[in-house]
Amino acid sequence: MADYHVPVTTRSETAAATRQALLRAAEDLLDRGGVEAVTLRAVGSGAGVSHSAAYRHFPDKDAMLAAISIAAWEDLTQRIHDIAAHSVLSPAAALREAIGVLVTIARSRPNLYRLMLTRAPFGPAASEVGARSQDVFHTLVARVVPVDQARPFSGLLLAAAHGVADLELGGYLDAGKYEADGDQLIDLLIRILPTR
Repeated sequence: MADYHVPVTTRSETAAATRQALLRAAEDLLDRGGVEAVTLRAVGSGAGVSHSAAYRHFPDKDAMLAAISIAAWEDLTQRIHDIAAHSVLSPAAALREAIGVLVTIARSRPNLYRLMLTRAPFGPAASEVGARSQDVFHTLVARVVPVDQARPFSGLLLAAAHGVADLELGGYLDAGKYEADGDQLIDLLIRILPTR
């Protein structure tokens, strides 16, 4: 198991470092074994602290999972924001890249992806970060399609991206059957969008 210890100097730095080590250990357990593998005892052990230390930072497993989910949504939102704010790509290519970020999470970290979608909402903080993510995504969509159609097409594109991810995770997206893989289906959808 990885060593998540971080050298620190002050009590507040120690507490922050312990919390981060706990979250990294929890993410590792989540990636390797899903939500069921994440227990505060296992997380404490993985972080090199007592299981009671985990309870000082998180009242229960759901609070820890909420922190992981919220952090993942915040990271996704930032990545989409960076594409929207700094991309030299065409609007359609930037939109495709943003969808690719979401699908890549599902492909590379399927348990995290499932947590982000099936364990939410984890209260107001999760709802807020999810709404911010959708708003940033909507900004990219509005650069491609007519503005008055941007909201419904945002929903359609998100549904399609999640559909591709879910079908791939379940092994139901047979490229031979559809004569296209998930990436090609997303590309096709973006190509047939009405443009401004």
